[in-house]
Amino acid sequence: MTQTPPAGPNRPPGTLRIGSVAGIDVLVNSSWFIIAALIAFAIEPRIEQVQPGLGPLKYVAGLIFAIVLYLSILLHEASHAIMAQRLGFRVNSITLHFLGGMTEIEDTARRPRQEFWIAVVGPLTSIAVGAAAVGLWFLLPEGLVRVAVEGLAGANLVIGVLNLVPGLPLDGGRVLKALVWGASGNATLGTVVAGWGGRLTAVLVLAWPMIQREVFDVPATLFDYLLVIVLGLFLWTGATAAMSQARLRGRIPLLVARPLARRTLAVPGDTPLAEALRRAQGVDASSIVTVSPAGTPTGIVSESAVRATPQERRPWVTTSTVARTLEEGLTLPATIAGEDLISAISRRPAEQYLLIEDDGSVLGVLSTADVDKAFRESRP
Repeated sequence: MTQTPPAGPNRPPGTLRIGSVAGIDVLVNSSWFIIAALIAFAIEPRIEQVQPGLGPLKYVAGLIFAIVLYLSILLHEASHAIMAQRLGFRVNSITLHFLGGMTEIEDTARRPRQEFWIAVVGPLTSIAVGAAAVGLWFLLPEGLVRVAVEGLAGANLVIGVLNLVPGLPLDGGRVLKALVWGASGNATLGTVVAGWGGRLTAVLVLAWPMIQREVFDVPATLFDYLLVIVLGLFLWTGATAAMSQARLRGRIPLLVARPLARRTLAVPGDTPLAEALRRAQGVDASSIVTVSPAGTPTGIVSESAVRATPQERRPWVTTSTVARTLEEGLTLPATIAGEDLISAISRRPAEQYLLIEDDGSVLGVLSTADVDKAFRESRP
């Protein structure tokens, strides 16, 4: 499944499109250039040790290593994306940034198996790349290429193993979520358990400088403190956000279109608006649908358009003038509910939708305002 690359203005701010993988846009966040420079400076002493006398070129070599490292991170993210595509999900983009990468997948997994495979394939790819680099290291002579492969091996093994730590927002957290979900049948419970795993991991990360000093007798540097603060905050906020979103999504199954349907009056499109409003008021209908001479629904009268029409003009304006044509996606089955309802509204955002029974008759009109209100008032 492929996707047309979005136009420049539709990309997240501060990102640059550098290509695509399996039809999926690959974006680079501006923060990547900061980490690339830091990597180039961090690896400089090792390059100087192996290949002295390079001068400024040693920073170029460091930058090349940063690019190769992020290409391996791209493989990690691409494995998530391709697995998601194979399971039927639409993937919007892959973004490389300061802390690694992110794959934007539309919708969420509906079964534990989907969650598990989309999550686990990334760390397994990194571990495979790291293992291949270890094997290659033994075949290479001393030199810059061997140093690069050495760094690539270590970084990918660390990325792969750390991403399997069972806490959100890490991939291992999603694996834990899938396991708890599969065992309990409750996706929200799986997310909450994995979220607490992420919070515990964040606390351990923040405590690492103290552990390093007390257990290994290695004093922490200023860079160590800055790094654990950034990583700890990332893990804590990511885990907390996932838990909050899970609790919200727990309300979604309670959303059912049928009881939210507004009573509807059907009128020919050439009916004066004032007359249509008078008839609707007479039968206590809170929505109006225009129909063809054959009685087929053709449009839904827009509440905002009616409000914008002055009272004195309503007798001279036809109802079809203030109705939105029933395009694809604006007609929904009366039985729609839960995730299917949210997905339908997300795919085709509109003010109102026409609900149709199985026999083709009109049940009523569903307003997104009513859906929002029901969502806010619902409790898991």
